[in-house]
Amino acid sequence: MSGASLQRRRLLIVIVAVTCLSRVATAQAAGETAPLLTLDSAIQLAIANNRSLKIASLDVEVSKWQVAAAKTKRLPAFNTYIFGSGQLVPLDFTFKEGSLGLLGGKPNPSRDISISPSQSFTAYAVAQAQQPLSQLYKINLGIREQRLAGDYSSQELRSKRQSVVAQVKQAYYSILQSESALEATEASVKHYQEFDHLMQQYISQEVVLKSESLDVKAKLAQAQYKVVQLHNNLQTGKEQLNDLLGRDLNVDFRTEQVPGISGAESDLSAAQQTALAQRPEIKEAEIGVKKADYDRRIAKADYIPDVGLAVHYISPLNVPIVPQNIASAGVELSWEPFEWGRRKDVINQKKLALEQSQYQLKETQSKVLLDVNNRFRKLDEARVLLGVATAARDAANEKLKEVTDKFGQQAVLLRDVLQQQAAVASANDDYEQALLSFWTAKADFEKSLGED
Repeated sequence: MSGASLQRRRLLIVIVAVTCLSRVATAQAAGETAPLLTLDSAIQLAIANNRSLKIASLDVEVSKWQVAAAKTKRLPAFNTYIFGSGQLVPLDFTFKEGSLGLLGGKPNPSRDISISPSQSFTAYAVAQAQQPLSQLYKINLGIREQRLAGDYSSQELRSKRQSVVAQVKQAYYSILQSESALEATEASVKHYQEFDHLMQQYISQEVVLKSESLDVKAKLAQAQYKVVQLHNNLQTGKEQLNDLLGRDLNVDFRTEQVPGISGAESDLSAAQQTALAQRPEIKEAEIGVKKADYDRRIAKADYIPDVGLAVHYISPLNVPIVPQNIASAGVELSWEPFEWGRRKDVINQKKLALEQSQYQLKETQSKVLLDVNNRFRKLDEARVLLGVATAARDAANEKLKEVTDKFGQQAVLLRDVLQQQAAVASANDDYEQALLSFWTAKADFEKSLGED
């Protein structure tokens, strides 16, 4: 066997060794420096610690207290009022002769009498207790409407949770893509560094041309730049995922490879029905219809007079000419008999709002179906693309074997081996990205179904 042939075979051995060692070293480094973060663990951390979810959950708690506050309106209302004052100008009371009628056949009073009350400090204390009766109907409608507001907040929390889960999945898959591309590019850098070293020897032995050596150097520089770029993208992706998980941005972790492709979703009709039954947007629109109906009923309830039981108590302080304790109990009625058609105008407004909410529900249902249909088709496209990438990867690997054999037989140039190696690396990266794109499309499709 010639010396050039031996060098070619040694080069092939170096290529394989560098590839294996670089991948092993990458895996060992990741295992030693950072804990494993699985996708399921990331989702659970996000649900527990995501700040936007905590804000939305607090809105749900607020709505519960608002319902409790609305219920208190059904109970008696107690009001107190105290007014203390001093007279700024003299206050005189004059009773004309006979102004109080006759007493024993004589005028009462028998002569004009003027009374000047004391200018000292006086006060009036008023206490009221009112129990609504006819208003209870309107109050109960208001409580039910407030409960709908709580249900709406719960659906907003569900929607936010689903969005956060989808964002976590997409961020996780993006990190996997960056890691896969970074690993492949780092392996390429090691390859090109070894090639560059060997090419210097070959040039001195006049085995290869100088242009081939420069081509290797150019590919090495490009690969080194791509490593820097991918490393920055990876760090940014990890920071974004940590932010979604509600923890410190600098927490390091390593990811877990996603499983293989799953079975195809073949029943679009079933997916549509699932989305119509589960999507938070539809639930929110349905709540909007119910709320608009309660608004209309509350507006109609304004025709009912306000009737209730009441107890009033008045106590003038430091006013000796009037009784010190005045108490009364009875029935109160408040009603506006003439309002120039205002109640009817408000009811007509509420009817139109109800009609709008019904159209909004139909519009939301239509948009949900469009979204499900689109995600269904995107998932199918991703599945087909993955098949294409798999075939291209297998073809590139098989061609590399053929080119390698020919190179050992001196039937092709080193440049052909380098080009085919680059093609294999690109095909492998395309396969990984196609697989991760499939799972991203899968996550989007699951989100479109409204699954928690």
